[in-house]
Amino acid sequence: MHIANYTILFCIIRLQTPDNNIPEIPFSFSVTAVVEEVELPVIDVSRLIYGTEKEREKCKDEIARASREWGFFQVINHGISMDVLEKMRQEQIRVFREPFDKKTKSDKFSAGSYRWGTPSATCLRQLSWSEAFHVPMTDISDNKDFTTLSTTMEKFASESEALAYMLAEILAEKLGRKSNFFKENCVRNTCYLRMNRYPPCPNPSEVYGLMPHTDSDFLTILYQDQVGGLQLIKDNRWFAVKPNPRALIINIGDLFQAWSNGIYRSVEHRVMTNPTVERFSTAYFLCPSYDAVIECSSDCPAYRNFSFREFRQQVQEDVKKLGFKVGLPRFLNHFY
Repeated sequence: MHIANYTILFCIIRLQTPDNNIPEIPFSFSVTAVVEEVELPVIDVSRLIYGTEKEREKCKDEIARASREWGFFQVINHGISMDVLEKMRQEQIRVFREPFDKKTKSDKFSAGSYRWGTPSATCLRQLSWSEAFHVPMTDISDNKDFTTLSTTMEKFASESEALAYMLAEILAEKLGRKSNFFKENCVRNTCYLRMNRYPPCPNPSEVYGLMPHTDSDFLTILYQDQVGGLQLIKDNRWFAVKPNPRALIINIGDLFQAWSNGIYRSVEHRVMTNPTVERFSTAYFLCPSYDAVIECSSDCPAYRNFSFREFRQQVQEDVKKLGFKVGLPRFLNHFY
């Protein structure tokens, strides 16, 4: 979408939505808050394949520790070639360069894949200054139109999927849980890719590129450019993530936090806007089947058992009614 289209939307929301009719959002809206730049833990996962037994165990410990302490970490030597990543970026840019009408009616993916802004937004605090293609894995694997885009996406998606399973199984192992849970319960029709574009924003002090949120999955793999803008919360402070051209970013989702009984952290994060430079990223989301039950094995579970379908329906209901996601607090054992 062109900047002009976003500016019109920005003005409409700003002029037509009185603040006294807006429900409170459960986070501090401060786009201009001073944040500290941080380099997330960097983990060389090639040790899992080529390292000694001691090196493999050390690598697994680092993955689990980062998931407990940060909920985010970076992986290098992850098995996805720079050639695949660069082709993914080039194809993504090409798709977003298409006219708005063509993107909304694109036959490359299933209906409704293209999204812009925040359809549920009723005020600037709820608006995300971005556009995206939300692409289910089945759209990719079932696509028989072997264009450069489809073949590049299939390569990126399949390699991201393998990496996601490997990391999830390690995290399960460190909990003493069944490591085959994910291959038994995660299916392609719920896992998906999301290609994001964050256009330059004329009002970066008043609107987010992507609102503060947590991910509604087990874990996410993010490939981003070097523009920056991703921020996360730790110890009640916002940290700006320093881009690393060699790394993919991994973050824990809500389902893993519940499944681990809060040991692994699904951390609130956001994307800031930039007044002059556009930003691109692609994320892979590891999700279970809708009927899969999220159950922690603790004698004192913090969360009640729930299915992925129930979780998604609750999130959608809250977004529709409140304008924002509530998420895991809805499923706490002591929540009424």
